[in-house]
Amino acid sequence: MNAEIGVIGGSGLYSLLKDAEEFDGTTEHGRPSSKISVGTIGGRKVAFLARHGSKHMIPPHKVPYKANIAALKQLGVKRIIASAAVGSLDPEYKPGELALFDQFVNMTHGRDDTFYHEAPVTHVSSAEPYCPEMRAVAYKEARDLGIAVHNGGTVVVINGPRFSTKAESRMFSRQGFNMINMTQYPEAHLALEQEICYLGIGMVTDFDSGLEGRDDIKPVTMEEVNRIFASNVGKVKELINRTVPALPESRAKCHCGSALKNAVINP
Repeated sequence: MNAEIGVIGGSGLYSLLKDAEEFDGTTEHGRPSSKISVGTIGGRKVAFLARHGSKHMIPPHKVPYKANIAALKQLGVKRIIASAAVGSLDPEYKPGELALFDQFVNMTHGRDDTFYHEAPVTHVSSAEPYCPEMRAVAYKEARDLGIAVHNGGTVVVINGPRFSTKAESRMFSRQGFNMINMTQYPEAHLALEQEICYLGIGMVTDFDSGLEGRDDIKPVTMEEVNRIFASNVGKVKELINRTVPALPESRAKCHCGSALKNAVINP
């Protein structure tokens, strides 16, 4: 069983795949969050993995990120499309919209965030943590679908499971970050360490607490968050169904596939 494209997301995306088979992807880094379903989208072999487990039982700071990426790598995955709920730190990024990340800022702690703990010493560049080629394809498809989408944006990743205080949120906003999330790190970087292209799709569900107090922005409610999240899942499914078959066969317009070139120190 193999697949060329991986999808990491939540339970709302299970119905993406047709005629799916399940794969128990045990790796040297442990078991992934869930069994992996392998099926097709637009004639392309796709592997789906539920980041928080099949019943959303794994909190963000306990997700087995290395096992997840390693399991997809074992299946032959060379590209990953990953969706994640995000809070907005920027009034331009509105609830109900999507954003295709181009940068992250790591504010997590205690997470096993590299495959390279031993010799040879390996320093993988994170200058472009998200695949520009995949982002360009997804942006075009989103626009063609009429989806409100941001072509880029910086997501700050906090450890969780708690949300930010108002003071923390205001600090992140003043530093120029656009969105906040709990799972993009180390997931995106671990994919790059395995020379896998990674597209991060942010589903904006609410304005973070740092925007409260503005007269033109209403305080968030859980009812509104749930409504917007459900709407965004539908948009993401549409976008993935269009993006997967539109991806070129070869990875000619990015450097993700050669991330380890010149990264290894040879004494």
